[in-house]
Amino acid sequence: MNAGIKAQILAGPPVAAALLADAAARASRLPALPHLVIVRVGDDPASVSYVRGKARKAGEVGLRNTVHALPEATSQAELLALIDTLNRDDDVNGILVQLPLPAQIAEAAVLHAIDPRKDVDGFHPLNVGELWAGRPALTPCTPAGIMYLLAHHGVQVAGARAVIVGRSHLVGRPLAALLLNADATVTVAHSRTCDLGAVTREADILIAAAGCPGLITPEMVKPGATVIDVGINRVVSIEGKGHLVGDVHPDVADVAGMLTPVPGGVGPMTVAQLLANTVRAAELQHAVRSDVALPETGVVGELAR
Repeated sequence: MNAGIKAQILAGPPVAAALLADAAARASRLPALPHLVIVRVGDDPASVSYVRGKARKAGEVGLRNTVHALPEATSQAELLALIDTLNRDDDVNGILVQLPLPAQIAEAAVLHAIDPRKDVDGFHPLNVGELWAGRPALTPCTPAGIMYLLAHHGVQVAGARAVIVGRSHLVGRPLAALLLNADATVTVAHSRTCDLGAVTREADILIAAAGCPGLITPEMVKPGATVIDVGINRVVSIEGKGHLVGDVHPDVADVAGMLTPVPGGVGPMTVAQLLANTVRAAELQHAVRSDVALPETGVVGELAR
């Protein structure tokens, strides 16, 4: 235990604000403000809320943004045709298709169709491959945002033992690649891991991204460890009120050295990184069109070396 000393809380909003300020400054130096296009299919309430929030934040930073809200019955061919049009439009710098998609549309086909240079979600196989090869790439927003958060707070990654609980393609796997590129020793644990607590207790940096409320308890955490809670789980109290909780039990604050809250931790970093990715995509596209050599900037470039 930490002798009654609570963990330092790593709040996301101020760090996200710093990332957004940097993105806005870089965007202002481009010949035209970067343009993000968000495509939403159907009216899933969560998707509507997420898209509205992303578009609002893009406007606050000064990025141009367009939202295509397509009907629930949109066919895969119709969506792919729209993506093809956006791919060929030089005025569009970033394309994001909000997930999940209706059952008639294959997610993989859509993610593969987006031009890798405009893939601000970082899900295209070419970007995934570049990431695992240790080369600069557009990187999934939550993992890149976590790396920025760690760097902002001076958390030593090189040489650290990092354990990720969760092996999703959205967080666990790309985060493992980023941590490896930053010279951490990385273990990816999951639902089939034997004696999970024994594994997590080895971590200097512990990332919980399993989607299981309260999975990480105090006895599973090395005293003084940095704990990043990616989980966002809606639970209902005895009184019938719904609220959000993470994958980390609140009592972990009595053991950890640093801890992200839920909500208000990793979430703001994800949106900020999306907009930073959009600026980065615009910088790269401008460099190609003008034959200008562009130095590496931002989390991805720094950590890939």
